[in-house]
Amino acid sequence: MARKIDHTLLKPDATKDEIIKVCSEAKQYNFATVCINPYWVPLAAKELAGSKVGITTVVGFPLGATTTFSKMAETRDAIANGATEIDMVMNIGALKSGDLNTVKKDIEGVVLAANGQAIVKVILETGLLSDEEKVKACSICKMAGADFVKTSTGFGHGGATVEDIALMRNTVGPEMGVKASGGVRDIDTARKIIAAGATRIGASSSVALVTGGKTEGY
Repeated sequence: MARKIDHTLLKPDATKDEIIKVCSEAKQYNFATVCINPYWVPLAAKELAGSKVGITTVVGFPLGATTTFSKMAETRDAIANGATEIDMVMNIGALKSGDLNTVKKDIEGVVLAANGQAIVKVILETGLLSDEEKVKACSICKMAGADFVKTSTGFGHGGATVEDIALMRNTVGPEMGVKASGGVRDIDTARKIIAAGATRIGASSSVALVTGGKTEGY
């Protein structure tokens, strides 16, 4: 279970000590990555040096409405600072406007900027999308060369559901990763999400998930 979890701390008031604690927990429990805001990537790289824990950071977060140029610049900067995985927010407004080419080019830009040096996950913000839009978004992510599709930022409407994970997995097939984030706070929910097709879980309640507890969190 631990190797499927991105141990997440994205709240705006997170402190240096809290980031260090998250990194320490990630090493202790052997989580896949820590997921933190870009400012903290250099600190995490220092704290996690020599470990098997990767570093996920967010791009175009949390709205997805920044320009492709900005997302590409954020991606390159994050990788230069030590990020190994990029969770970018899709251009949600463009998708809902039917401008699918813009959505595709936006994702392609981040994939190009990552240049094979980091895994690229695309956050769809499923709580804002119809099922038809979720399918379109997943198909675009696959065509654009992303490695994962991801449900939510944790700052929008709703979070991961078993139904959305199953829909996303069915759309992208077995080749891509599917990340569930938002609302996965106990082991039973995590198991159901994984059974539905998730290969990664983003959670701030990561320690509770691997120890069988239940807490409030992302």
